Amino acid sequence: MTNWNLIFGILIISSPIIFSMIAFPDSIAWSWNEGRGSYFFALVFVVAELVGLKIVISKKRLLAVIPMALVVISYLISLEYGLRDYIVESAEQFDVQLIYSWTWMWDFVVMAIFIVISLTVFFGKRWIRIAPAGPIFLTGTAIILSLDAFFPYDTLGPLQYIVPYFVQANVWIITVLDLGTAIARDNVMFLRGDHGSMALQVFWPSAGVHSIIIFSLVIGAFMLKMNIPRNRKIVYFVLGIIGTITVNLIRIFSLSWYALKVTTDPVAWEEYHKIAGEIMFLPWLFAFILVVILIESKRLKKLESKGKLPPKNSS
Repeated sequence: MTNWNLIFGILIISSPIIFSMIAFPDSIAWSWNEGRGSYFFALVFVVAELVGLKIVISKKRLLAVIPMALVVISYLISLEYGLRDYIVESAEQFDVQLIYSWTWMWDFVVMAIFIVISLTVFFGKRWIRIAPAGPIFLTGTAIILSLDAFFPYDTLGPLQYIVPYFVQANVWIITVLDLGTAIARDNVMFLRGDHGSMALQVFWPSAGVHSIIIFSLVIGAFMLKMNIPRNRKIVYFVLGIIGTITVNLIRIFSLSWYALKVTTDPVAWEEYHKIAGEIMFLPWLFAFILVVILIESKRLKKLESKGKLPPKNSS
């Protein structure tokens, strides 16, 4: 039997994101700090976690969320009619260093608050175990944008600390593969390839440190809702972090390869740089979660066939 109330609930909670994609398609940029591209992935998380639930949402709860969805849609519209200018002007009062990260941060703050409140209305406190990934992904993105707004480039020492190691590893790979000349000095790479020379200065967002943080938050939420032994959760978490670091090394390598083999034109290189991070990290995140689900589903079926299901409180 189709759970129509749940379907309507998913549509209501998704409506502000869908509206932003249809009404303002230019805002769906895939660079993590230049648009709402991450809205799409948050939407996928929310829908994937809610679809198929057997929980029936009452009509009263559905109706209670509709005005909130309209408020968020009104916020998105008002940005185009002066509100965004006000947010930009307010940056000076808070000593914001990067305006774009500051302005986009509020989009994610608003959407995260809306989805958390909506899920709370639908499911009460149970939402934390039912559908935590989407809100945590949005909140994590907002936190990273705020850090970038107030502590840009290399001013946030702890997050910048591992960047030189990433740079040195990348230079070593380029040298081993004989792709060109590469020299590392702290967080700067000096490259010389088929199209001339280029110096790349790597800061923590470009090195993908933000993706490691977001991955940790999302996969932590995902593991929270899975009924699997704690040691298996730890193994998955560690493997995920290692995989995310590997993806970030691949990203830095691809940016270097682009400068060595394709072009040293700053404009063309920057266009590639804008999408290289999220286009690698987010598919990896989804792929990792899918693999974990498949492995655990297969394991659960084996346990069921042997009559050895794990206790519900195993974690």
